[in-house]
Amino acid sequence: MASTTTINPATGEDLTTYELHTDAEVGQIIVASHEAFQSWRTTPLEERADTIRALGELLRKNERELSELMTAEMGKPIEQGSQEVQLCAAICDWTADNAADALADVDQPMEGGRAIITSSPIGVIYGIQPWNFPIYQVIRYSVPQLVAGNTVLLKHANSVFGTALRLEELYREAGLPENAFRALLIDHDQSDDVIAHQKVRGVTLTGSDVAGKHVAALAGEHLKKSVVELGSNDAYLVLADADVDLAVEVSVQGRITNNGQTCVGAKRFIVVDAVYDEFRDAYVEAMKAVELGDPTKDGTELGPMSREQLRDELHEQVEDSVKEGATVLVGGEKPDRAGAWYPATVIEDVKPGQPAYDDELFGPVAALIRAKDDEDAMRIANDSRYGLGGGIFSRDEKRAIELARTEFDTGMVNINGFSLAQPNLPFGGVKDSGYGREHGDAGFKEFVNVKTLMIAEA
Repeated sequence: MASTTTINPATGEDLTTYELHTDAEVGQIIVASHEAFQSWRTTPLEERADTIRALGELLRKNERELSELMTAEMGKPIEQGSQEVQLCAAICDWTADNAADALADVDQPMEGGRAIITSSPIGVIYGIQPWNFPIYQVIRYSVPQLVAGNTVLLKHANSVFGTALRLEELYREAGLPENAFRALLIDHDQSDDVIAHQKVRGVTLTGSDVAGKHVAALAGEHLKKSVVELGSNDAYLVLADADVDLAVEVSVQGRITNNGQTCVGAKRFIVVDAVYDEFRDAYVEAMKAVELGDPTKDGTELGPMSREQLRDELHEQVEDSVKEGATVLVGGEKPDRAGAWYPATVIEDVKPGQPAYDDELFGPVAALIRAKDDEDAMRIANDSRYGLGGGIFSRDEKRAIELARTEFDTGMVNINGFSLAQPNLPFGGVKDSGYGREHGDAGFKEFVNVKTLMIAEA
């Protein structure tokens, strides 16, 4: 029987070995999830919301345990794990509190009568999720779908199978019916079969653009609704009137949060010529002060990356960028120690054709790009196949808002700050960063049947 073993990225040591579900077991779980849907969809929305509210309380109750599990499986600094759990609990609260309004029937006039627009659950929703936020990624797609009356399957990254199974236990403990949320321990070929299964009605993936294209194409082949939230090389613009000290402080956190492994993290820093030298010198000193530390200890800012393979791929991107003319200002060398460690790194002279310009650096590496002026900075920011998030630093807030609204070709923009996600605000991107939205009212509506009832006048 096929199996997989989780590994502690801080030490390189094996954690736990898990046997994968067989094809027959996968089929049985899908059918069981569909059967659970038949009763769950008729459960009053208020009761479904109460179950999700109870899940939020369980997350808070088990915060330390869940944080330690994430740290062990993917290296997240323990304090950031606590923050992730708290965000997930807040998502549960917001979803439970706002579901009734978001999913309420809407009355509309109609010639010869009246109409009702109602939102009905559609069935089994399959989520394919990554390792970098192993609890948040699951909560953010599953919770609104469960409140809406759908049931949920999860294929988590095999490096965080322990987290997946622990979440399954907590969902059941919160009062969710058996098989309404199930974790599938499967490989990629089995995942394709899940997408094709007749009882699966929708598919959502968070991952790379390569994975997104594959899943979206397969879902489309079977006429399944899909949402794909993919990677990005988010640009943060430092304009001529920026508060440089603030920009430096925020840009450090935007780059090293979650050990630099965040789809919507700050990655390209496009700085206008008027303040480039000032920003670069201060930013390099600030990144130089970021030390690698034990992720199990409070106060650690930067732990290991999740796997040695990914660390090596990141280092290769840095080396290839240098070969094409980039310059390393700090970091850029693999430490001689066990585990998937990589230091806070800054490179400049970044230009098109280099991985640091064209691709996503999914680790603690910042790319500095010099722009002639504000207009040139915006041109460079949009010169990307990605469009998930981004940021603008400027003392002229009104102008920054207008640039973000009309010029920045992304799904989200931070102005004079860095924020990952909020329960009530839509999250998602454009271009090769995917389509669809999670969080907020938009998240409720991605996998419901917006049904129109037309009632003729008597």
